[in-house]
Amino acid sequence: MSTLSHQLNLPSYLDANKLGAWDMYLQQVERVTPYLGTLARWVDTLKRPKRMLIVDVPIHLDDGSIAHFEGYRVQHNLSRGPGKGGVRFHQDVTLSEVMALSAWMSVKNAAVNVPFGGAKGGIRLNPHHYSKGELERITRRYTSEIGIIIGPSKDIPAPDVNTNEQVMAWMMDTYSMNQGGTATGVVTGKPVDLGGSLGRREATGRGVFTVGVEAAQHMGLSIQGARLAVQGLGNVGGTAAKLFGEAGALLIAAQDHGGAVLKDTGLDIPALLAHVAAHGTVADFAGGDPIDPDNFWDVNCDILIPAALEGQITADNANRIQAKLILEGANGPTTPQADDILGDKGVVIVPDVIANAGGVTVSYFEWVQDFSSFFWSEDEINARLVRIMREAFDTVWQTAKTQGTTLRTATFIVACTRILNAREQRGLYP
Repeated sequence: MSTLSHQLNLPSYLDANKLGAWDMYLQQVERVTPYLGTLARWVDTLKRPKRMLIVDVPIHLDDGSIAHFEGYRVQHNLSRGPGKGGVRFHQDVTLSEVMALSAWMSVKNAAVNVPFGGAKGGIRLNPHHYSKGELERITRRYTSEIGIIIGPSKDIPAPDVNTNEQVMAWMMDTYSMNQGGTATGVVTGKPVDLGGSLGRREATGRGVFTVGVEAAQHMGLSIQGARLAVQGLGNVGGTAAKLFGEAGALLIAAQDHGGAVLKDTGLDIPALLAHVAAHGTVADFAGGDPIDPDNFWDVNCDILIPAALEGQITADNANRIQAKLILEGANGPTTPQADDILGDKGVVIVPDVIANAGGVTVSYFEWVQDFSSFFWSEDEINARLVRIMREAFDTVWQTAKTQGTTLRTATFIVACTRILNAREQRGLYP
C-alpha cells in the first residue's frame, strides 16, 4: 500500500494500490510542504477532499432497456470560493482520478488568483457508444443527482474531456428547471446564446501559448522557427498549435489516440486541424508521414505540448524526450518520476496548473458576466486573459528563481500558500 495513500485513511471502496493520479498529486503536495513555513500545520487540508459524491445515473436507452452509469462530483477545497472544474465523460473515469483533478483545480485557480476553489466531475462511459438523445438523458439525470451540491455560488461545472457547449446547455437547463428559474451561472463553457463567453472555446490553448511564449523568452528560445510537437489536437492542443504556427513555429509532429504523423519541414496546421475535425484523429493525414505513436517521444523538437490525458510522460519515456521546453496542456501528463528525470536533463516544464489555466480564467470571466448580465468583447476577454496569465507566470518564475525549485514546485508554493492562508484566516467552524 502506498504510504501517502495510507495517510489519507481512504474509505474501503477506494483501492489504495490503484490511486494513479491522486497519488501523483499527494507526492506533489509532499514536495511543496517544506516551503510552506508555518502554514504547513494546515497541509492535511490539501490531502483530504472536502466532499465526494458518487451517484447512480439510470436512463432509458433508445432500445427501451435501462442502463446504469456511475457518476462523480468531488469538491476538493472551497476556502477561496465556490468549487470550479469540468465534467468529463470517459470509460476510464474513477473516483481517485476525479479526486486528483479536483485537487489540481484548487491549485490552478489559486495559481492564477481567481476566486474559486477546486472541483471536478465525471461519468464512466464511452460517449461514442451512445446517441445524442441518450447522452442528453445521461447528462440531465447526472445533473439532477449532483444538483444538491452545485450552484452559481456553490460549485460551477464546465466542459472537459468529451463534453462541450451542448452538454453545458443541458446541465444549465436541468438545474434551472429544478430551481424554478433560469440560472445561467451554474455552469460555464455554455453556448454564447445562453450566457456563454466569447473566447472560451480557445481559452485553454491560448493560455498554453501565452505562458509558452513567456517561458521561451526567459530561456532565450526563439519561437520563430522553433520545432513543435503536440500530443492531442483537440481544443487545447489544436489551438496552441495554431497560435504557435502563426507566431512562426513549425509543427513537426502530432500524435493522438489514433496515430501519429511527422513532417520535418513542418505540417500544414490548418489542413491537419481540418482533417482531425473531419476524422477525429491525426491518423491517415496525407500531409505527413505516419510513424509509430510510441516514436513520437523520440522526435527532435524544441517545444513539446502534451495535451491529451494524464500519465503520458513516465519514467519509461522521459529520457527519450529531446524538447527544451514542455508545456502541459493536459492535466497531470507527467509523473513525478518523469519530472525528476526531465529536470536532471535541464528540460523546463511549465506545469499543467499554470499552463492550462486559461480555460478556467475565461470561465471566471463568463461567471462574472452572467452575474452582471453585461458581456465583454472577444478582444477584451483575450487581453484580460493574456494579462492574468503573464502575471501568474511571472510570479511563478520569480518564485522558482528565489526558492531554487522547478516551476511545478514554485506553482504549488504560490497556490498552496494562497489556499492555506485562506483556510487559516477563515478558521475552523464550529
